[in-house]
Amino acid sequence: MWLLFALLSAVFAALTSVLAKIGIENVESNLATAIRTVVVLIMAWGMVFLTKGQGGISDISRKSWIFLILSGLATGASWLCYYKAIQIGEVSKVVPVDKLSVVITLILAAVFLHERFTPKTLLGAVLITAGTLILISK
Repeated sequence: MWLLFALLSAVFAALTSVLAKIGIENVESNLATAIRTVVVLIMAWGMVFLTKGQGGISDISRKSWIFLILSGLATGASWLCYYKAIQIGEVSKVVPVDKLSVVITLILAAVFLHERFTPKTLLGAVLITAGTLILISK
């Protein structure tokens, strides 16, 4: 089931990029990011209430709050940079560079979460990096 959701995530991420590039024309990138954020916020809270998950707020630990807030700040910074990049660059070049986050995530997961690099993981990271460099080269 995780694979289905991961594939749907990829489809929606692709739509996000193309729709954002069209929508950001003549709109300041920070304003566009703020508009997107409000829509995501409404959608996320809508899902919480639809699934009756709001009762779990009081069960969240202090540690979880801190890391969820830090993750939210990282998301906001990522979105601000992403929208600026697609505003001034080609989506077909910005998106592959953005997807280097996979490689960066693998490195951070190894350092902070002690997840192991396997030969397959290392090969995948090298191929993603190489593919990115090929896609963005002139």
